[in-house]
Amino acid sequence: MYDTAFNVQYKEDDTPLTQADQRASDKIIELLHETNIPVLSEEGEHFSFEKRKSLKQLWVVDPLDGTKEFVKRNGEFTVNIALIENKKPVIGVIFSPVFKDLYFAAKGLGSFKINRHDFIAIENGLSKIPFENLISTASKLPHTNYPEVYTIVASRSHLSSETYAYIEEKKQQHGEVNIVNTGSSIKMCWVAEGIANEYPRFGPTMEWDTAAGQAILENANCELIDLSTQKPMLYNREELRNNWFTARGKS
Repeated sequence: MYDTAFNVQYKEDDTPLTQADQRASDKIIELLHETNIPVLSEEGEHFSFEKRKSLKQLWVVDPLDGTKEFVKRNGEFTVNIALIENKKPVIGVIFSPVFKDLYFAAKGLGSFKINRHDFIAIENGLSKIPFENLISTASKLPHTNYPEVYTIVASRSHLSSETYAYIEEKKQQHGEVNIVNTGSSIKMCWVAEGIANEYPRFGPTMEWDTAAGQAILENANCELIDLSTQKPMLYNREELRNNWFTARGKS
């Protein structure tokens, strides 16, 4: 669908929606159904907090994170899947369908990346590969040292005045700051990977935008901090909209 003509609709909050969002959501929910764990997907049923609040486990899914980038056809969109246990993300998977980068993490195991070259080599038989073999194909994160010049990764489509002000503060602290831009949860992956030191977000996001990325960050010795509580972001909340946050390497 990405390489063909497609229609774009808009939700009540003026964010774009394509048929790819819905088809991906339906397929992911179908595959996760066999786990017998409820699924909260951006494009699926948003069942009430009364139904969710007693759940110990919950899948949180964004079937197409970065729809604006999908519409622009710049490739900077991802599929995000996270498992929440007792309000904390314990498994995270982020896949870039165009760039073919696969990031995944599990609590106590670590965070990993399979790059484009290696992913293409195993793509057709991916579902049959034992998990141990999959890990042996991957690189453990972070697999590069953080840049000498403090580097902030920022949204390509959602920059705010607060973000610019925060960058100015960092310039006062570090003297020099590099800014790199990309879309979707790739930003969190870049912090976990060691490409950027920090990803601050002063704008609206939802639980499905960050849950998988937080799992990958936390298992790569990084953190995603809710700036209202100054603690790691928690999930399966009554209010699904996130507070402002920053994702960063631990000092």
